[in-house]
Amino acid sequence: MDRPNRAPPVATGQPKNFKNNRVLQGIAAIYAIVWLIAAISPTNRFDWLLENLLVFAFVGLLIATYRTFTFSNLSYGLMALFLCLHAVGAHYNYSHSPIGFWLQSALDMERNHYDRVIHFFFGLLFSDPLHELARRAGRISERWSYLASFALVLACSNFYEIVEWAAAEIIDPEAALAFLGTQGDVFDAQKDAVLALAGAILGLSLTALSRKTRLRAH
Repeated sequence: MDRPNRAPPVATGQPKNFKNNRVLQGIAAIYAIVWLIAAISPTNRFDWLLENLLVFAFVGLLIATYRTFTFSNLSYGLMALFLCLHAVGAHYNYSHSPIGFWLQSALDMERNHYDRVIHFFFGLLFSDPLHELARRAGRISERWSYLASFALVLACSNFYEIVEWAAAEIIDPEAALAFLGTQGDVFDAQKDAVLALAGAILGLSLTALSRKTRLRAH
């Protein structure tokens, strides 16, 4: 029986040394600028801090594991793009985001949906990096890597909802509802998770199409 092809655990095709990776330096610089601008006089400093707790942990993890596991520049770019969108939401406290109000007016919606948009983009933009992680670090076969990355998006999306709720309740229960931004929707967390999964389906479909195109080109 033929064994499925497995990707090597580390094979990035890019410099391990951050000093030699000009593209990644540019990505990091752009995100740093966006984050710093968004950190200036946010709508609510308490909510901004809560929104950034996981960002601090995530970026720190990427830095700490850079030499152990180096993502492709594409994956770093996708993750940075999401973090930039998140920084904007954290600055305005999501439910008060101007972009969300514009969508609400343009599409005649009942609420500001910027938070839902960001959850969709989480699934869309993180599906490819998580697929890369599953393929290389997990040594998972091509077929199962898509299911694994889909499950990772689901797990991360729901884990964020749990951490978001727990942090708000522990630090300041009275401000929890304002921070969570449910805007009166009792099923807000479930809808956010569904949109993240929808984004993941689209993202993984694009990843599969891209891989097939590259294989045919070779």
